[in-house]
Amino acid sequence: MGYLIFVTGGARSGKSTFAEKLAKEELTSVVYIATAIPFDDGMKDRIARHQEQRPALWETIEQYKNFETMKEDPAFKKAEIVLFDCLTVMATNNMLDFPIDYDTCSMDKVAEVEAAIKKEVETLLDVCKDKMLILVSNEVGMGLVPAYKLGSYFRDIAGRMNQLVASRADEAYFTVSGIPMKLK
Repeated sequence: MGYLIFVTGGARSGKSTFAEKLAKEELTSVVYIATAIPFDDGMKDRIARHQEQRPALWETIEQYKNFETMKEDPAFKKAEIVLFDCLTVMATNNMLDFPIDYDTCSMDKVAEVEAAIKKEVETLLDVCKDKMLILVSNEVGMGLVPAYKLGSYFRDIAGRMNQLVASRADEAYFTVSGIPMKLK
């Protein structure tokens, strides 16, 4: 029934462009799930560029949590393909929703945050189980170890969410310099 394609890569590696190309090739109805929040001029510009490169026929849902509510959205209902961009931005937004200080919080609190994010990811996968889901995420495990706790916790949580999605994916791609490499 459903089909999951996972697209990962570093920042500006071409992963979103590749994911959009995959969706365009299907010639069917697409809904784009945008997870970014326009919190500064840089992010506003980035969002505008993404919007410009998407086909006008694609509908957009701006959402980074509570994915079960998408089942009632008319755009989601009629779409055959869901393009989700991106998992790491979704994880970031969810982490920042928690009113905690990551420099001083306990590891139990961090585990609570991760469990909530994992639940959101599992809900997303479940809600999309009857559709083709193309899920984009940043590969976070190839850089330096972050020098601050929030960055380190983010890397660990995002890395585990990437592993979760990749383990369930029917296909997985890694993009480098605009070149997608099929992993599975």
